[in-house]
Amino acid sequence: MTFLEPSGRTAMRHALRALLLIPLVVACGDRSRGVSGGTVIIGASADADALLPGIVRSIQGRAASELIFDRIADIGPALNTVGDSGFVPRLAKSWRWSGDSLALTLQFDPAATWHDGTPVKSTDYAFALRLVRDPALASSITADLAAIDSISTPDAATAVVHFAQRDAEQFYAATLLTPIPEHIFGSIAPTEIRTHAASAAPVGSGRFRFVSWEPNVRLELAAVPDHYRGGPSIDRVIFARSPDVTSGLARVWAAESDFWEPLTPDVLPEAARHPHVRVVSGPGFDYGFAVFNLQSPGAPTRAHPILGDRALRRVLTMAIDRDAIRRTIFDSLASTGLGPFVRAQATADTTVIQIPFDSAAATSALDSLGWRIGRDGIRTRNGRPLRLALLTPTSSAIRGRAAVLQEQWRKIGVDARIEGVEFQAFLARLNGGQFDVALHAWRTTPSARGIRSTWGSSAISGNSIQNAGKYASGQFDAAVVRGLNASTLRERRAHLRLAYQTIIDDAPAIWLYEVKNAAAVHQRYVIPSWRSDAWWMTLGDWTVDPAQRLPRDAPPTTP
Repeated sequence: MTFLEPSGRTAMRHALRALLLIPLVVACGDRSRGVSGGTVIIGASADADALLPGIVRSIQGRAASELIFDRIADIGPALNTVGDSGFVPRLAKSWRWSGDSLALTLQFDPAATWHDGTPVKSTDYAFALRLVRDPALASSITADLAAIDSISTPDAATAVVHFAQRDAEQFYAATLLTPIPEHIFGSIAPTEIRTHAASAAPVGSGRFRFVSWEPNVRLELAAVPDHYRGGPSIDRVIFARSPDVTSGLARVWAAESDFWEPLTPDVLPEAARHPHVRVVSGPGFDYGFAVFNLQSPGAPTRAHPILGDRALRRVLTMAIDRDAIRRTIFDSLASTGLGPFVRAQATADTTVIQIPFDSAAATSALDSLGWRIGRDGIRTRNGRPLRLALLTPTSSAIRGRAAVLQEQWRKIGVDARIEGVEFQAFLARLNGGQFDVALHAWRTTPSARGIRSTWGSSAISGNSIQNAGKYASGQFDAAVVRGLNASTLRERRAHLRLAYQTIIDDAPAIWLYEVKNAAAVHQRYVIPSWRSDAWWMTLGDWTVDPAQRLPRDAPPTTP
């Protein structure tokens, strides 16, 4: 998981709703119908950090890399990570498990080749594991492959993945490892790979091949017409860097680029003024919350003098109208938060019981807890005022959310004082536990595994933004472990539901919202489906309405 600072401001509701009622057109690419081909220009405010699997970290890098390189299999639309149900064959055309489920045999598609014509071999897959586990490479996915013990290659078309122990996400882990061409990178020292020319112009196995990259300006990919899975419907993909969001969106409004994401509510009224722009949205993987520090900022071995009280945290949660915050800030581009998960995850549970919004009950509960209202409207108990510092990054959008919390708490006698600091200082304060309440956010993945590092007791070790509030619950930890070790999705959901309910009841945070993915797309594209976790994974099947073709949609004249 990575820290995320989503942005968004109040939008004009009627324009927003009108845009979101535009349906996503569903159709399949079919060159015989004359709707294929074309060039899609993807606008981005940042460049790719890398293109080679195993060292990519940014969203822009992932999008380009996952178009250039095929995995052994792709997660299905249900985004299930338990077992192999729903996964779609890619480089591995088939697979089978050993009787004890500790070995996975993959049969590679004999028609699969690298873009230079060399066959993709099982040894490329084994080479990728050795490479990403080399400390010199400092790969970003090493921890995700912990379940894999080794990979053997009986022949060029067969790879056997050996696991150290049974795990419900063994297959998912195996698909996170992308084969890398050993005939190109095998002779390059891992210490040199990140800066080597071969990494900046990679030879891949996907439906698009690398063409050119001018860093911070333009990255171009081209279709592979004779790809083993079938050529893509789009001829070219161009990632065009813009210096900022404003200029990037201006290019979309002027039809100079075809795609921009993410969108925030404040830009939707402008999008509505351009008939060629369609807004597409779907479930996202970002969720925001207000985290309580359960330890004393000045004495981390002691409980927080106010927030260490579970009953008080529940009262503070009860006083917040989360639905109103979601509507005010995001309108229809977010859902009200339910817990440390998002609805797009296969293990999500929308039936967990929430602490209800009830300001009258919150007021009565504070009275019963001994917090008395003073002449200044602030409550005190034993001489201590009910005063909390609300830490936020210095972003107008984030401060706006803090102001809503501040006002709703003020109504029940809580003195919440907003402390806005620049982003690096914000991270430092989280790392050091120097806060009372902080507005925080996470980007999760289809797997629920990251919940251990963000809310589990094992993440409480020294200074870290992982579990910054220092929440610790044996019941929560045990339910998470049982859930992650479950062999079926049904069992995993049951155990994780207990974990979710436990943490919601303990109220170490107020889960405020989960943001939907929203993008501006040129109206001429027919989009077959929208992947919540990675919109670009269906890009090869986008098609162009022949009646709306632009000059740049003409077939490329160079290979």
